[in-house]
Amino acid sequence: MFTGIVTSVGTVRSVEQRGDPRLVIGCDYDMASVDLGASISCSGVCLTVVDKGDDWFAVDVSGETLSRTAPGQWRVGARLNLERAMRLGDELGGHLVTGHVDGLATVVGVSPEGDSRRIELAISPDLGRYVAAKGSVTLDGVSLTVNGIQDEAEETRFAVNVIPHTAQETTLGGAEAGCQLNVEIDVIARYIDRITISRSQQTS
Repeated sequence: MFTGIVTSVGTVRSVEQRGDPRLVIGCDYDMASVDLGASISCSGVCLTVVDKGDDWFAVDVSGETLSRTAPGQWRVGARLNLERAMRLGDELGGHLVTGHVDGLATVVGVSPEGDSRRIELAISPDLGRYVAAKGSVTLDGVSLTVNGIQDEAEETRFAVNVIPHTAQETTLGGAEAGCQLNVEIDVIARYIDRITISRSQQTS
């Protein structure tokens, strides 16, 4: 489990093609405190540490992960937002994040708003049903507040504001129109939807 508060930005140093690609990711974590088998969120994807060194760790990326995440994210030189798994008793600064990507959002526009960057995105309607104004959404592993939403025939559009600190400390500072970001919907919205469907089926 994670919080959506990015604590480092890592860089993919190498990709070894095995049954699943194995990535070596450079980072500034104290790797002596990271156990093999630990979970690290990599741009919103929960991955398992399978090897490590002084300033790097390795993960295996499954075909399922490759099919659900932003293209080009797992290439040499790609920058990834990193967050170590939260521990019981840690401050929950963002919101509950599982590290399971639900789909992709396409950036349709970026504009300045005060000192912040307002990013407008489009997602499929089946994901859009879980997004609500002033609710939470995770983009590339970053917990953000939805500041506006509009349902259209073939897509849902919503907007988030990225403050200067977040722009500087995560990869969202480089987001531009046309790029795709990993989306995880709020887990609470997912369960509410499931309960609503179950109750509807019981009464029909």
